[in-house]
Amino acid sequence: MPESSAPVPPSVLAALGAWKGLEGAHVEPLPGGLVNTSYTVRTPDATFIAQRVNPIFSPRIHDNIVAVSSHLASKGELSVELVPTRDGRLFVEQAGEGCIRLLARLDGTTFDICSGAAPARSAGALIARFHEALADFDARLHPLGFPFHDTRRHLEDLGDALGRHVGHAFHSDVARLADGILHASREWSPGESLPCRVVHGDLKFSNVLFAGASPPDSERAAALIDLDTLCRLPLYYDLGDAWRSWCNTRGEDASEAELDASIFEASAEGYLSALSSSPSRDELVSFGEALERISLEVCARFAADVLEESYFDWDPARFASAAEHNWLRARGQWSLYEQAKATREERLRFLLG
Repeated sequence: MPESSAPVPPSVLAALGAWKGLEGAHVEPLPGGLVNTSYTVRTPDATFIAQRVNPIFSPRIHDNIVAVSSHLASKGELSVELVPTRDGRLFVEQAGEGCIRLLARLDGTTFDICSGAAPARSAGALIARFHEALADFDARLHPLGFPFHDTRRHLEDLGDALGRHVGHAFHSDVARLADGILHASREWSPGESLPCRVVHGDLKFSNVLFAGASPPDSERAAALIDLDTLCRLPLYYDLGDAWRSWCNTRGEDASEAELDASIFEASAEGYLSALSSSPSRDELVSFGEALERISLEVCARFAADVLEESYFDWDPARFASAAEHNWLRARGQWSLYEQAKATREERLRFLLG
């Protein structure tokens, strides 16, 4: 991905002094990321990734990352590595601005959009290996610091935002969309009987690291990155979030989605074929509904932030406000939900064989 020419905040440069060997390092912003902000840090001997972590996250997520990455490594899976500061800390905390952390840069390439069946199949198999490698992980995972994949809470937050921002320019638009979201959500059962397993939590396509920039390496998934949202949930949360991103060939910054069934089938085939045992029928049914569930949940989150304008990053070069950018994103997720609902039975038949 190309690097941004935006200036690096002095607070980030100051924080990097906590790590040994970064004196005089070349630091550049990296584009992308809706929540955290990332920077490339280059020295003559190595390249790192520095990140300002959004203050909504609990600092304890770094203990989760270390524990899970160590477990993955013990199973032969490549994973992210946090670099400790001179005095052994996993991050530098900055009051009111979250914290700064440093990661060893993994070799490989990320892509915002899934280009076809081959990378989708490989990425699906990688997720299966990730889930299976963590099947016997029994250590505690600390809470993230905010409600996550709590659909009921996200719907309540949307209602609260509508109540607090009655005079907002997008209020009537969001209210109409919220009516549709709430009506659609009533058909979903909580799925409480499904087992909870360790999940990544944020499997957008750009969080899959591929071995290289061109075929065949660009079609070989190597590792999952951005482990901030590790938690225990039914597996459909991970697969739904993956398919929400991978199968929409127009990405999140389009008001109309385009659901590619071939990417769904390839990634599902890759996932199921890489498992050592078959999921239960109930889990497979939840996989068939996952794309609808998660696209609807994310639609509610974007819609709430149209009014709140406080959570998701936005592009001031393309939009006049965070509200305008998030309104486009919310409409895109609603479009994806409608397409997912229309193709549910077809996708379920594929999963059940």
